[in-house]
Amino acid sequence: MNLLNVVSEIEKTDPEIYERLDSRRNVFQKFQSLSGKIALAAVPIALGSIFQKAYGAPTPSTVLDIFNFALTLEYLESEFYQTGLAMGSALIPSSQDMADLKTIGDHEKEHVMFLTTAIKAAGGTPVAKLKFDFTAGSGSGNGPFKGLFENYEIFLAVAQTFEDTGVRAYKGQAPNLVKGGAYLTAALNIHSVEARHASHIRQMRKNNGFGDPKPWITGQHTNAIGAAVQPNYSGEENDFQGGFHITNINGFPISNDAATEAFDEPLSKNQVLALVKPFFA
Repeated sequence: MNLLNVVSEIEKTDPEIYERLDSRRNVFQKFQSLSGKIALAAVPIALGSIFQKAYGAPTPSTVLDIFNFALTLEYLESEFYQTGLAMGSALIPSSQDMADLKTIGDHEKEHVMFLTTAIKAAGGTPVAKLKFDFTAGSGSGNGPFKGLFENYEIFLAVAQTFEDTGVRAYKGQAPNLVKGGAYLTAALNIHSVEARHASHIRQMRKNNGFGDPKPWITGQHTNAIGAAVQPNYSGEENDFQGGFHITNINGFPISNDAATEAFDEPLSKNQVLALVKPFFA
């Protein structure tokens, strides 16, 4: 393990970590000192001390459960992108799309590393990585997205669905982290990155002529992906927020489409797990 890389990688997900720890320079000086003085077996203890200072201790079991839930989703997304990227030009037609998907895939790997490190350092056990069936065939390989790694249109459709669902999943867990301080901040930082991914994937679909999606979700529309992913978008047609009817609110000409586009609707843990279960082998 390269200790000098750990906080640097975490910084990409939680840019405010140095404010909770120390100056960036001092943190790396301490890591430099640690790397020459402690045995590998003591690394988790050292990291635990650093995380306790940054995020507080003890870590509530609820937070560890949420982070493990998030880790399961990040495993899914990370492996999905790495598998697609490994196909190269046989799947991805342009160098620009290749570069964009590599960036997104790298983000997902960083999320996996951050969540794994955070869970371990807080005294928890990261959930094991599952085997995936990206055709959504529950291990049969014959699900509705069969052939997605040979068909770019299907690949981007699945990517959009994963990202849109991820955004709703993180939003659904935010209320459970309200008293989590920095844990909430870290989760919302990942949430914002997933939202940018969702918007960009939608633009990539549009640029390639795969439907005409907007950068955001309108109503409960799947944007031409179809019935296989309709449950992932159910509930997004809600135009009530905080007890107020947003459509034509206070006499302003706000369309129903605009009202539903303005907010992402949260999904519970059980709802999300039911949606991604077909992708588990």
